[in-house]
Amino acid sequence: MSNPIGSLAGRASAVAALLLTMSVSAFAQREPLPQAPEHGEFLSRYDFIMSAAALSNNDPRFSWDTHWAGELDLVDYKYGRMTFLGDYQAILGEEFRAFDPYQSNYRLEASGSVRAGKTEFVGVFNHLSRHLGDRPKTEAVAENSLGLRVLRRWEDNGRQLDLRMDLRKVTAKAYMDYNVLGEFETTLRMPLSPRTALYGTIYANGATVDDTVPDRKNQYGGRAEIGVRLKGTGGVMELYGGTERMYDADPLERIVATWPFVGFRVRTH
Repeated sequence: MSNPIGSLAGRASAVAALLLTMSVSAFAQREPLPQAPEHGEFLSRYDFIMSAAALSNNDPRFSWDTHWAGELDLVDYKYGRMTFLGDYQAILGEEFRAFDPYQSNYRLEASGSVRAGKTEFVGVFNHLSRHLGDRPKTEAVAENSLGLRVLRRWEDNGRQLDLRMDLRKVTAKAYMDYNVLGEFETTLRMPLSPRTALYGTIYANGATVDDTVPDRKNQYGGRAEIGVRLKGTGGVMELYGGTERMYDADPLERIVATWPFVGFRVRTH
């Protein structure tokens, strides 16, 4: 079934119903802290995120991209922090029914950082496990990676510019053929009022591959997103749209998928 761009507005109106039946949230963005605390703190920060984005795509396996994520700073020792991230991604299609749970991906991450002025250097251990939803899959699809992340935030008259760069070596893998993973993300926020702001995010990622798949080249993907942030008493809602290119979009079929999207995200800050 095709999903034309004109149907996105109708899908967006169904998001509330989707949330009543599914647990979804957006990827944690691993934001830098504006400043370090004056002394060590336990459970100093948390961010819980929930999101759903409607995808305009001709493949009936890809209709919604949904997330539930939580990120905790377990300990902030002033000169850095120890952080844990858990993210569950459900990709929904329309092959057999509306909101068909085609794919489930789990990401767990532990990290520890050191601050150097306004820059934060982070050692990261990341685990990703990919699964088909209600379809048979006998082969494990997963990878562990270890590497370095750099975080930096610039602020000027209420405007914020965040930068994140990752470089990780794959240390263990099943079915996947990745060797080195790289990520780049930058987000600009511009306030319109004390409770509203515009923002834009550019994200790029890539993977070098081994020789287990003949004639397969290194993989590249990315995402561009613009939206508005609405700040409430207990959290933030983001309404956004953009476009994405995802390599290895299917856990077992090594395909590239590209789609525009519109969605929303609710988070604690």
